[in-house]
Amino acid sequence: MGSRLLGGATALRRGGMVKTLLRMGAVAAAMTLAACSNFSFPDLGNPFQFGGTQPPQQVDPNTLPTAAGQSLGTGPVRVALLLPLTGDVATVGTSMANAATLAMDYIQNNATIADNITLVIKDTGSNSTIAAQKASEAVSEGSSLILGPLKAESVRAAGGVARAAGVPLIGFSNNSGAAAPGVYLLNVLPEVEVKRSLAYAQEQGKRSVAAIVPNSAYGQIQEGALRQAASELNMTIQSVFRFSSEDEARNAVAQLTPFLQQGAIDTLFIPDRATAPSFGALLDEAQIDRSNLLLVGSLDWDGDLTIPQSSAMVGAIYPALDSAGYQALRPEYESRFGAAPHAFATLAYTAVLLANSPALSQSQPRYDQAQLTRPSGFNGRDGVFRLLTNGRSQYALAIKQIVVGGAQQIDGAKIP
Repeated sequence: MGSRLLGGATALRRGGMVKTLLRMGAVAAAMTLAACSNFSFPDLGNPFQFGGTQPPQQVDPNTLPTAAGQSLGTGPVRVALLLPLTGDVATVGTSMANAATLAMDYIQNNATIADNITLVIKDTGSNSTIAAQKASEAVSEGSSLILGPLKAESVRAAGGVARAAGVPLIGFSNNSGAAAPGVYLLNVLPEVEVKRSLAYAQEQGKRSVAAIVPNSAYGQIQEGALRQAASELNMTIQSVFRFSSEDEARNAVAQLTPFLQQGAIDTLFIPDRATAPSFGALLDEAQIDRSNLLLVGSLDWDGDLTIPQSSAMVGAIYPALDSAGYQALRPEYESRFGAAPHAFATLAYTAVLLANSPALSQSQPRYDQAQLTRPSGFNGRDGVFRLLTNGRSQYALAIKQIVVGGAQQIDGAKIP
């Protein structure tokens, strides 16, 4: 979505090339959150149990103008949720809206949680101009917070409106370029996931990195994230190869082979999940000694069914979020809506619980930056995450390693 358009232009496979379309990644954070100083998460059996039932400030609802859109809840603080309910990603937006509905139901049906907000859902379509219009509409209707939109360009457009009005916005893109002070991104950013992987590699004694990335927008984002992470960790990037064909992919491996054989490169970053198994096969064909070479993937690898089936990928690592939040939401979602939720559904669920937090909705001013960006962050089923003053986020990510037929966690969740 925006920056979550993941994938290469071409996928290599043993025995030939298979053309693939640019695809959407489904690696959303499956969050079910609680603010550290105001909530408690006793166990996954009751994942949304909150402590601290500070009574909401009383506001006469008649003082707010009528709001356009689907309205949920009865709380005194109005919050707008902007999602693409029509257009090319309507299925994603609809799944997120459904999850937001479940979150509001949970708040209203739980006696230990104050009903602090009324949520108004608005359709942005897949158009940044409409997103800006809906943000303006939300401001005029007295919304104290805007959640969404989804795509990076829509977050930028709506965020500009929100900032001008002094209303904080929490968008769902993972494109760092959409972030700004007052415009926050509730998602895992590429530079965070890459830094987590490289930090783990560094802990294993690795120092010298090369990368092979698709010649696409996704590849450019991953390359930029790699360069930033390596610089922050003082690791050396020996070379970065871009490919858009089988010949270019084979040429990249051929050029890397002497350095890999000499041990001059000990870490190889291959983030694209569609082509990763093929690069593993090409390394085997080149008879590269893998005992000192660490293959590093991306968050997009998590849940992929093909990568663990390749013997050439055994030992490769990638960053991952705990999927417990998504798995906990799924049964209720399927029972209510008759289908599995999109991976981004938990982002919307998280955002609604965050918006309803007394520490945020009842702060003065509401959703005060100091509260949103507290250093302790927020603790959810996927672990700790923080919103930063520049609008970006940091997530605690685990490291998984490919084993025969699957993957296993080898390092616990950390913020790099």
